Amino acid sequence: MKTEHTGRVSSDKPLLTVDYLEALPDDNNRYELIAGELFVSCAPGLPHQLVLQRLQVALANSLEANPIGIVAPGAGAVFSDYDSVIPDLVFVRNEIWNKIVANDRFVAAPNLVIEVLSPGNQNRYRDLEAKRGLYARFGVEEYWIVDRENRSVMIFLLHEQILEESVVLHESDNLTSPLLPGFVVNVGSLFVLP
Repeated sequence: MKTEHTGRVSSDKPLLTVDYLEALPDDNNRYELIAGELFVSCAPGLPHQLVLQRLQVALANSLEANPIGIVAPGAGAVFSDYDSVIPDLVFVRNEIWNKIVANDRFVAAPNLVIEVLSPGNQNRYRDLEAKRGLYARFGVEEYWIVDRENRSVMIFLLHEQILEESVVLHESDNLTSPLLPGFVVNVGSLFVLP
C-alpha cells in the first residue's frame, strides 16, 4: 500500500463501501472509511476527551457571543460511497448548514474540522495524512490537529485542494481563526488535566 501526495490511499485490495461499513457490528470501536480503506480505532481515552471538551466549550462560548455558526462533536460525515468518517469536532457557518446536512449527518464539507490525535503511529497517519487528504479533496477550508503529546495545535488551510500547514501553535500561543471572528483560546489551557 502506498500513500500518494494527494492523500489518497491506493491498494490492490477492493475498495470497501459505506454500505459495508454500516453493516459492521456495534462493538464500541470507531469504524471509518477513507478512499475505501477501513480504519478501526478504540473509543478515545479520558485525556483525549477532556482536551476535546475544553476546545468545544471555548468554541461554544465564542459562538454564543457571535452566533455565526454551529459547533458539533462526533457527528458522522459521509462524503462519498467510499468515504465516511467521524471528526472529533466540526464548525459550520449558519449559511451552509442546510446545504451540507442530510439524514442527521454531514454529506459535504464543514468549514472547519478538528481532530485530537490519539497515541500510536496508525492514529497519527490517519489524522495527519489520510483524513487531511480526504478533507482537502472535499473542500474543508481549515483543519486543526490538536497534538496532546507535543502540546500543540497544527493549523492547515485549504489552498488549491491541498490542506497546507499554515502554523504550529504551542502552549504560550493563542489559537484564533479567520473563520471565527472573536474566538481566542490559549493553547496551553487545552492541556490542563485534573
